[in-house]
Order: sequence, then structure tokens, then C-alpha cells
Amino acid sequence: MTVEALTAGQVMSRVLVAVKPEESPLMAWELMRQAGVHHLPVVAGSHLLGIVTREDLAASWSGGPQEQSTRHVRGLLGRERRPRVRPETPLPQVTAAMIDAGVDAVPVLSGDGLVGLITARDVLAAVAGRVSPSEEPGRW
Repeated sequence: MTVEALTAGQVMSRVLVAVKPEESPLMAWELMRQAGVHHLPVVAGSHLLGIVTREDLAASWSGGPQEQSTRHVRGLLGRERRPRVRPETPLPQVTAAMIDAGVDAVPVLSGDGLVGLITARDVLAAVAGRVSPSEEPGRW
């Protein structure tokens, strides 16, 4: 299968680490560190509110652990609309949306809400031929 023929659902990361909007930046940082990820979807129930990155956390960091533990990640979400794709979206369209928006991760949504996340790493894996296309739903 060619890279151009792949869809978002075939290349997305399906096992996600997510955070609730009322969690602290300190908790978000620790979740990222433990899971070895750079992006955390912020979800309320099955509704995606946005994505917090390591860069977002670092840029907003002030004070010590005590101050960070009293803030909420909801306050770190930007007001700009970021791209979102569906599982059937062709990979070239996904990457174009990432480039146009200047982001390195795009959430994949279906009728059930968040089902995956495509990062620049996932795109590189697809180009390198290291994708095992699957249509399994994501879980987090």
C-alpha cells in the first residue's frame, strides 16, 4: 500500500494518554513524562477540548510545584481552532492540515469522540513503511 493510499485511521496512535481539563499542569507534565509522549488530549467525557503539548506546559510554567498543582490545564488551551480529522481522511490531507496549521499533532475524531492522534512521528513511520494498517478503534 502506498503512503498516499493510507488513511488517518490506519496510521494514528490508538492508545492515548489523556487528561481532564481540571487536572493540574504538574499532573499533565508527569503523565507526559511517564508515558514518553509530547501531546496530551484534554477531554471532558468523550468530548475533546484540545491538545496540550510539552511546549505549552514549559511556556506557561511559573513558580514551583505548589503553584502548578493549583492551576488547571483548561487554562492552557489556546483559543485558535486546531485541525481535527476523521479516520477515513487520506494521509496527504492530514499532513496538509498539519502543515497549514503549524501543528505537529492532529486528533482523529469519529461519532464516538476521540479515537486517535496523528503526530509527526506517526507520519514519518508511515513514510518509512512502518505502519501496520488497522481499523481498530482507539482507546484512552
